[in-house]
Amino acid sequence: MRYFNGFSLYGEEKFFSDYLLKSEQCISGFSYGAQRAFEYVYNTEERIDRLILLSPAFFQTENSGFIRTQLRYFEAGKEAYVRQFLKNIAYPSAVEADIFLQTGSKTELEALLCYQWDVEKLEEVLKKGTVIEVFLGQEDKIIDSKAAYKFFEKLVPTYWIKGAGHLLLSKGS
Repeated sequence: MRYFNGFSLYGEEKFFSDYLLKSEQCISGFSYGAQRAFEYVYNTEERIDRLILLSPAFFQTENSGFIRTQLRYFEAGKEAYVRQFLKNIAYPSAVEADIFLQTGSKTELEALLCYQWDVEKLEEVLKKGTVIEVFLGQEDKIIDSKAAYKFFEKLVPTYWIKGAGHLLLSKGS
């Protein structure tokens, strides 16, 4: 299995062991990594049986002011921005995500904020025979998981995890 990490993270796939398949023909990614995993599958000629998108970064319903503000905050204080980001991805769980920190770049942040999920591209991946699954947390503080659910559920199996946040963990985790 090939895994794509989330923004400013490395090694966080341990949180998703219940969702991941150990198969050479499986690709998965978390948040920003879900975008990158999708693009990899879309552009490859390799046989990919399953694509698992864990809390895919979904900002296409946000206005340009939101994106500019996020980029300004990041530029003004990268460390403070990433620390708050780690708290938000962990919510509502008490898990400490600091050990997975690998601060990303402004270019990566801009890419994830500006990414547009495309229905036609999703349909092309499905036509290749790839099964796509999406997992979203109801309590996600990073993305508008309701909007993401509405977008994906029309096309692919989409799982709504009650009480879970961006890391797909709940309060007791």
